[in-house]
Amino acid sequence: MRSARSVTTLAASAASILALTVAGFGLPTQAQEAPAAPTVDAPAAPAARPVNPLSESVAAVVNDDIISSYDLMQRMRLLMVTSGMQPTQENLPQLEQEALRSLIDEHVQMQELRRVEKAQKITIISTDKEIEEQIQDIARGNNMTPEQLTQSLQAQGVGIDTWKAQIRADSSWQAWISGRYGSRLRIGDDQIKAFERRQAEAASKPQYQVSEVFIDAGRVGGMEVAENGAKQLVSQMQQGAPFPAVARQFSASPTAANGGDAGWISPGEMPPEVDAALEQLRPGQLSAPIPVRDGVYIIYLREKRSGAKTALVDLKQVAVALPKDAAQPQVDAAQKLLVDLKPKLTSCETLEATAGKIDGVVAGDLGEAEITDLAPAFQEAANSLKVGQVSDPIRTDAGLHLIAVCGKRQSGAQAPSHDQIENRLRGQQLALISKRYLRDLRNSATIETR
Repeated sequence: MRSARSVTTLAASAASILALTVAGFGLPTQAQEAPAAPTVDAPAAPAARPVNPLSESVAAVVNDDIISSYDLMQRMRLLMVTSGMQPTQENLPQLEQEALRSLIDEHVQMQELRRVEKAQKITIISTDKEIEEQIQDIARGNNMTPEQLTQSLQAQGVGIDTWKAQIRADSSWQAWISGRYGSRLRIGDDQIKAFERRQAEAASKPQYQVSEVFIDAGRVGGMEVAENGAKQLVSQMQQGAPFPAVARQFSASPTAANGGDAGWISPGEMPPEVDAALEQLRPGQLSAPIPVRDGVYIIYLREKRSGAKTALVDLKQVAVALPKDAAQPQVDAAQKLLVDLKPKLTSCETLEATAGKIDGVVAGDLGEAEITDLAPAFQEAANSLKVGQVSDPIRTDAGLHLIAVCGKRQSGAQAPSHDQIENRLRGQQLALISKRYLRDLRNSATIETR
């Protein structure tokens, strides 16, 4: 619980924050169809300067590291500048909570990195030179010089050291996670094929290009806090705060680093509550907060496209030739031959070699075709089978056939490459590892808020 002295200091600083002019530039910039922040002409706030140490108080203690009220106020200012949020009496508590959570996380991360550096005698934490290079890249992305960017922050009451500390913690942690676990991760062909199958199965479904903010209820202190926080964020974005900037600062999703950009998704990839909301949204619309099992989503629908009416399918077949008027005993014998053979056809790659060992059976590649162009007898199998599956025997005028589906894709759509899928899956796994690692560090740390 905070002391009276701390509350007084925070209240005084909060009053100055309410007078802060927020420029609303997102750091870094990202080309994305999202609501733009309005331009506000107002006098700039005075440059940040160190407060009298005697007026400072302790906001939190993380193990033996102190987070001062000045640190907290600086981080709140940085949150507003980089997210484009305008301070109000209603959202100041949320900003304070988010600022304190991020500072606690960064202290825990930096403590762990310093421990690892000392134990393993390696360098992990980003150097001053590396931080300066990152600032140059961010400034370039905002069409500014580093000096202009620094002056812009200072004019809005944010000390450059506050921003550098955030960059250092984030870049050092990401480098450590990637370096420690990235080389150990193995994305197998089975995972990539499963991803491709899911995409193929979704070819006929509507697809949505979305950006997301996810408020993790477990991180912020429960569902009620998450829902109230999400309402404040929606209100701010409706007033002009850029979605990408808000996502980078407040979202607990791995997509936060990309401004919340989740790309194109199909029904079933997100919680059912989100799918239901997407059906009601039009491109360019922002959703209301969407409660799910473990938190709250805010969705911005950037674009929507209908599913393809047809899909392309890659087929192979195994067949026994039979005339149209073949006697029933011949049909029954061929049927048994193919039924016994089907379990042995375990992959498209070995299908022809396996079938070639059986007398009276021919196998071949039918190539890729639109399902609607297939013979009626084959269309049902092509629609219902998943990639890698083999049909039961199908009777045609030419004989009996087993059809193997070797691939499916949406007509006219450019499917992601093997490398793109692998990189996406790797990124998802690293984000999950980072989240669990940080959770364990927080659980084992001694954290006291005042």
